[in-house]
Amino acid sequence: MKKKISRRKLIKDAAHAGLAATLMPLSGFADISQKKGSLIATENEKPGTTDWQLTFIKTEQFRSKLIEGYCSKTSVRSGETLDIFLNAASQTDIAIDIYRMGYYGGKGGRFVKRLGPFSISPQAVPPIAENRLRQCDWKTATSLSIPKEWLSGVYLGKLSCSAHRYESYIIFIVRDDRKADIMFQTSDTTWQAYNKWPDTYSLYDSDPPQQPLSARTWVSFDRPYGKYPQVVDQPLSQGSGEFLLWEYSLCYWLEKHGYDVTYCSNIDTHADPAGLDRVKCFLSVGHDEYWTLKMFENVKSAVARGLNAAFLSGNSLMWVIDMQGSVNVDISALDVPSGLSKSGGERLPLKPDASPDPNRIIHRIGRFGGFSEAEKGLGIMGPFERDDWPNENTLIGARTMYPFNGSADWIVSKPDHWIFEGTGMKKGDRIRGLVGWEHHGDPAKIPGLEVVAEGTTTNSGEQKSYYTATVYPGPKNNWVFNAATIYWSFGLAVPPGVITPNSHFGRPHGEDERVQRITANFLKRCGI
Repeated sequence: MKKKISRRKLIKDAAHAGLAATLMPLSGFADISQKKGSLIATENEKPGTTDWQLTFIKTEQFRSKLIEGYCSKTSVRSGETLDIFLNAASQTDIAIDIYRMGYYGGKGGRFVKRLGPFSISPQAVPPIAENRLRQCDWKTATSLSIPKEWLSGVYLGKLSCSAHRYESYIIFIVRDDRKADIMFQTSDTTWQAYNKWPDTYSLYDSDPPQQPLSARTWVSFDRPYGKYPQVVDQPLSQGSGEFLLWEYSLCYWLEKHGYDVTYCSNIDTHADPAGLDRVKCFLSVGHDEYWTLKMFENVKSAVARGLNAAFLSGNSLMWVIDMQGSVNVDISALDVPSGLSKSGGERLPLKPDASPDPNRIIHRIGRFGGFSEAEKGLGIMGPFERDDWPNENTLIGARTMYPFNGSADWIVSKPDHWIFEGTGMKKGDRIRGLVGWEHHGDPAKIPGLEVVAEGTTTNSGEQKSYYTATVYPGPKNNWVFNAATIYWSFGLAVPPGVITPNSHFGRPHGEDERVQRITANFLKRCGI
């Protein structure tokens, strides 16, 4: 005998069915499960810790004067040697606790090794050389031979000492040469461009006449990273560049799901074009503003050969930079006692002999795509050697547009595109606050390019700009996706310690299943 079903139960069941239909598109998200056989999945089964975070930070004019350091290389392979340079305000013993960054059960990092403690004396603040260059020449505190068992990744060294409780970071990338699915490129040339250490010596600082986007200032990797100077007051950035601000969330999410990811620096993309052929997909992450022409040519050529690429970033490839080796400062011209900083007046000249590492100093030499008419009218751009460099949108799919910054919702314009499969999103649906604080617009005229999301941004002066997220096919059944926002990674995950920014009167809302699904859809289309 059939059981009688009440009208009330029918209505209740229908309501539940409607809700299930609404949620159904995202229920398939579970298929981004860990690939149990991958090196990354195995690595992230190891015990994690949140002790990688800084607890006590003391910053003076962006710098951690009490305890700080830097590394001799941005990236290093296993078996190679990394020199580490340390400084303290007074004689003390400094220890370095090294952590690999990832997921690790939600802890975000794994302790791998303690170095020291080492007896450290105060090191000299370098004199100001030509082009406002500040380049340290500190005594080596220790040299680390990278163990063979250290998996490719981003490694933080947390500095602590016996003289006081304050801490800061050093940072380096361990790279490898294995075949992998995904290459995660850190945006380290941009980290250095914004590095003010010791106080006002970033690429955005200049002598009168003030031209913060000029070619007259040079910056060196031979110095510590100061705290990041704009948009978000993030204590964790002390000594770590911008990795923990804009890039770490993507690292955390990829490793959580066991994606087969390997890591490299901007400098590796510049110096090792063949390395791009060992992966299926290349990722530009976060704030990836400064590229050399070789980087552009290397990635564009790799896309032509079949490499997939995702620009999960904003303001990417705006400035063309040149790189050179560390240079010797003519200390004989120093008119103050040895060990003191020279300030004001003329700059110490540079000697022509450079270090064997050709990639330790960067400076602007142009604007990708040349200056727009709006940019030419700003009056803050210094003279460049030329302004007819290739347009970055021919690689990314779109480019940085003036006004450079602002905030907006990420609004779907082409919901039937495969990149939205399983999201349930309709035309006009929006992901609140996901666009900022810099973005891409002006889509390129590339065959097959489609604008999948677009809208208007507003900056602090209420000026308007326009962003376009794009997807276009490569010639070998490969794909290029441009998310058009620096904030994309915050929609994937907000790991321990990370602070989401609030800039230009807008902010991202954090983890969002739709951002996760869109990213997973793109990687799946890349065969990952």
